[in-house]
Amino acid sequence: MNFTLKIWRQKNAQSQGKLVTYEISDISADTSFLEMLDILNEQLLQKGEDPVHFDHDCREGICGMCSMYINGRAHGPLRGVTTCQLHMRSFKDGDTIYIEPWRAKAFPVIKDLVVDRTAFDRIQQAGGFISVNTGGAPDANTFPIPHEVANEAFDAATCIGCGACVAACKNASAMLFVSAKVSQLALLPQGKVERTERVQRMLAQMEEEGFGSCTNTGACSVECPKEISQTNIARLNREYFRAKFTEPE
Repeated sequence: MNFTLKIWRQKNAQSQGKLVTYEISDISADTSFLEMLDILNEQLLQKGEDPVHFDHDCREGICGMCSMYINGRAHGPLRGVTTCQLHMRSFKDGDTIYIEPWRAKAFPVIKDLVVDRTAFDRIQQAGGFISVNTGGAPDANTFPIPHEVANEAFDAATCIGCGACVAACKNASAMLFVSAKVSQLALLPQGKVERTERVQRMLAQMEEEGFGSCTNTGACSVECPKEISQTNIARLNREYFRAKFTEPE
């Protein structure tokens, strides 16, 4: 398979970037998208040119680092997959593919397709800790948790923090990410001690980082590779209002 790649090249956050065109040929349909970029970079290095910089780690859809826009969609044309799980058979031979970094004030470009997503780390850190007794592992029946509640908490915890929700939102909102992180703890007894402080601190940090407000369009959930539900945003709002009404005078 042959492709025309139009890739965003940018030296750093202060530089002005642009789309640069590359031709690549004889790519197997079973090649992953990141492997295709690896092949392109090998060719660029052989020519003495600077390779395309992009984030990656596990390449198994777990770490969330392989974040990029592909033809105007976060992680590419398929739903429920990360970029590293995307294969070239999802495109047609001869296609022109546009590859760009996330576009958000809170995610400044480091170089090419790599953006700084440490804003997510600071939001999680603002949430603080949970109060649990240290020592030996408690018996599983010490904290009885209904099966449906455990499932909801687990579903929220599957968020990998890739930032696709921010990239898909026209306001670059991080509400889906923050709501998933708040939900996974608010649903469980271990996370209820700090629940009022946690939600307020995380939302305050989100605003400080420069993320926008929720648009209610649902684009975040659609483009999320882990298909995190928007019901978490509703839970986040309830947690916030609960915290404001119960905080001491």
